[in-house]
Amino acid sequence: MDVLKVLIIGLGSIGKKHVNALMQLEQRFEIYALRSSNSAAEYPNVTNIFSLDTLTTAPDFFIVSNPTSLHSKTIKTLIDFGKPIFIEKPSVMYLHEGQRIAEELAEKNLTTYVACNLRFLEVLKFTKTYLQEKNLRINEVNIYGGSYMPDWRPQQNFREIYSANKEMGGGIHLDFIHEIDYLYWFFGTPKQKYSILRSRSSLKISAVDYANYIFLYEKFTASVILNYYRKDRKRYCEIVCDEGTLFIEIEKGKVYFNQNLIFTTQQTILDTYSAQMKYFINCIIQKNKPMNDFSESVEVLKMCLNDE
Repeated sequence: MDVLKVLIIGLGSIGKKHVNALMQLEQRFEIYALRSSNSAAEYPNVTNIFSLDTLTTAPDFFIVSNPTSLHSKTIKTLIDFGKPIFIEKPSVMYLHEGQRIAEELAEKNLTTYVACNLRFLEVLKFTKTYLQEKNLRINEVNIYGGSYMPDWRPQQNFREIYSANKEMGGGIHLDFIHEIDYLYWFFGTPKQKYSILRSRSSLKISAVDYANYIFLYEKFTASVILNYYRKDRKRYCEIVCDEGTLFIEIEKGKVYFNQNLIFTTQQTILDTYSAQMKYFINCIIQKNKPMNDFSESVEVLKMCLNDE
């Protein structure tokens, strides 16, 4: 089995999750990380580099996991290498950036994948298949994601992390773009969208801490509510049909229909990182186009962002 060479740009908490995911696969990797400082700490199985000019040969693929505000510049820098790019969500910070980069990537015919790992969550995969097989008449979809951001990195001042800062690409609508992504994955592009994005909670941060969306589909209406300030973390999806109601507890791994348990799994969200990486590596090796490539991620951004 050939060793694949990978370069990671951005070795923060999410970048380290991607390294750990790579190390769980049977495929062998030679992993490099582009660091911004010579004093950057070492990480197991990763070789630090400090300039792209030090690369003697191009890697087999790149992973972009630096702050969202840097994605646009980073991706543009990588395009000329002509290699596959794995991009942490959201793909970019602004819609106009995304549309322009999508055109450049299409011209180069580059393989890209934007990492919305909840697509690999078994409860959501089960739900998508169940909806297709049962052909239920849907009237309403309600999606909710609430989490307490100060608990995410308790060793750090939460107001200093990128999620809390608008200028760095933070915001609950971008951190929890997963909820909008799986709505798109289930049902496609809505006919119309209405949204409220606010920063008025007691967290006192510049980034959006509350987002409320209404999406109008041809036969039903979908609501998505997201926030950064809920201490009793909760993520669920409710699909109200003529035949009854599907209720998906995202993080508990359970799906109910009319309050009867119809699916359960021990898989956690953390488990999806290795499944996602395995999928992407297989796409590279087999030369398949991944789902949720950059152009598809722009369609999700259109649902997520107000025009900017």
